[in-house]
Amino acid sequence: MGVGKERLISGTRMVGTKKSLGQHWLKNREILDEIADLAANGSAEKSADKTKQVLCIEIGPGLGFLTSSLLKRFEKVIAVEYDDRLAENLPKSFPGKNLEVVKGDFLQYDLGAVMGPYTVAGNIPYYITSPIIEKVLMAPKRPERVVLLIQREVAERIVSEKETPLSLFVKNRAKVVAGPVVLAKEFTPPPKVDSEVIVMEPHEPMVSEEVFGLIRRGFAAPRKKLFHNLAGLKTREELLGILLELGVSSDARPGDLDLMAWQKLYDVLK
Repeated sequence: MGVGKERLISGTRMVGTKKSLGQHWLKNREILDEIADLAANGSAEKSADKTKQVLCIEIGPGLGFLTSSLLKRFEKVIAVEYDDRLAENLPKSFPGKNLEVVKGDFLQYDLGAVMGPYTVAGNIPYYITSPIIEKVLMAPKRPERVVLLIQREVAERIVSEKETPLSLFVKNRAKVVAGPVVLAKEFTPPPKVDSEVIVMEPHEPMVSEEVFGLIRRGFAAPRKKLFHNLAGLKTREELLGILLELGVSSDARPGDLDLMAWQKLYDVLK
């Protein structure tokens, strides 16, 4: 997934940085520690008495505010930063720490080459949330856990029972839960919307890519009734009969079906 500078990954923004990159600095140490605890332990608990986890790959460390918390909980942090200036300055903030800074685009970073188990964490730009989630969940070598701070509205859609193609993609490849909400005022400068943490624990896909072909067709017009979007696969009467057989209302929209309902629908239609 090639990206140019307009898709730069860097977790934050402050005066003097590149405004076009969508960077917002989060400096609240309590919140940063909570995110790091979620990355290290899967729960927002103090980790002083816990064994350090081995490796965390941080997306867009920026000035290193989250990096500081991660280094206390992981034996090593690999920070992937696109901005050359930020990447060059980051090691100076953590002398003697086991921090490796990689200059580059995270969407080009080879997760398959990572040695041993690892976790991914980051405060990521809103406008590239989907490509980042797709990359980490489709990595040839899956991370044990992924903790991302993203736009609150997107986080809510991902965990909602009202499905979208993105939420179904995530739930197909990971156990996902919502974490703490971070208000816009906690950032410098504040973005226009609030953020929220999502915690994903990747696993083997539950349904095949063929099922997702049907899902994409079903969501061609998300506000239309599902059977309209499936027109051409069967007659109208056959489609309505299949939905009835599966316990799905004839008035159902694509977002009303969960992952397993799509699997059942695919099995009947194939």
